Amino acid sequence: MKGRRVPLRIALVTPAPPASRAGNRNTALRWARLLRELGHRVQVLTQWPAAASRAGDVDLLLALHARRSHDSIMRFRERHPQRPVVLALTGTDIYRDLAQDAAARHSLRVADRLIVLQPCALDELRPRERAKAHVVLQSAPAAPAAEPLARSFELCVIGHLRWEKDPLCAARALAHLAPTGAAADRPLARLRITHAGRALDAQLEKQALAAMQADPRYRWLGEVAPARARRLIARAQAMIISSRLEGGANVVSEAIASGTPVLASRIPGNVGLLGADWPAYFPAEDDGALAELIRRFATEPAWRRSLRSAMRRLAWIAAPAQERASLAAALAGCAGTR
Repeated sequence: MKGRRVPLRIALVTPAPPASRAGNRNTALRWARLLRELGHRVQVLTQWPAAASRAGDVDLLLALHARRSHDSIMRFRERHPQRPVVLALTGTDIYRDLAQDAAARHSLRVADRLIVLQPCALDELRPRERAKAHVVLQSAPAAPAAEPLARSFELCVIGHLRWEKDPLCAARALAHLAPTGAAADRPLARLRITHAGRALDAQLEKQALAAMQADPRYRWLGEVAPARARRLIARAQAMIISSRLEGGANVVSEAIASGTPVLASRIPGNVGLLGADWPAYFPAEDDGALAELIRRFATEPAWRRSLRSAMRRLAWIAAPAQERASLAAALAGCAGTR
């Protein structure tokens, strides 16, 4: 793509509304900040307008979500056929929609460049799509210092109640970890799981409320502010991410930023961030296997220390400088004409 040099005028489209705390909205706002630091002018929109407006005076469109932003991509391309479209693919794009949704596949064909959030996502693309794809690992702000709870051995879950997250896997795992009468100062006897995330599914909300009634070791907080979620990660002994699919969860970067070990479902979105040799994976949906990881983490101090050391080796992922540089590389050469 040839044309003018930076700064670029960028329209960044995310379907998540301004009040949303969804991951895609957070990504859009963070990218807008990083792109402004690079000298670009950025406006964040929920969609490309159907009628001509001041939003039209841009050099390129950066859209999140192939399926949900398809209409915006097509309206932009119709109005500005010579201006580039950069498409960032989400987890539902990569691991669900591309296989079954024609609009999502069409967005990929139309886009001049693609962004994926972890390298394993490249394996899901065809060679022609892979050739125009860039990996941008999501960063996270420096974690605040936080002391762990004195009377509890706390693990946290940060994720909305939706099918993709398998959000109650940790709560189900507690059934395999019945109290054993161990001394009160032993970690497994003091186990507590704190879960923060908005209920996006009424049935899962009912199940979360029932889980709290059934086992006081599980506590669901509902949606919390991002700063509170980061404090929860920082004070927890470990974070559990039990998703069935992820494009590359920013919450993993937040755990990395805090040095909090991650017990993760073995799915491409997690492997792409933590690495194939990460020692604390469990099969997705397998609450029994997660329970065994929790048991080991709680009862083997040396293993806990090794996981914390492994997290520190991943600290570069959470650095805003690496994400800013990756975004710069993804947009390099983009300008007002294709």
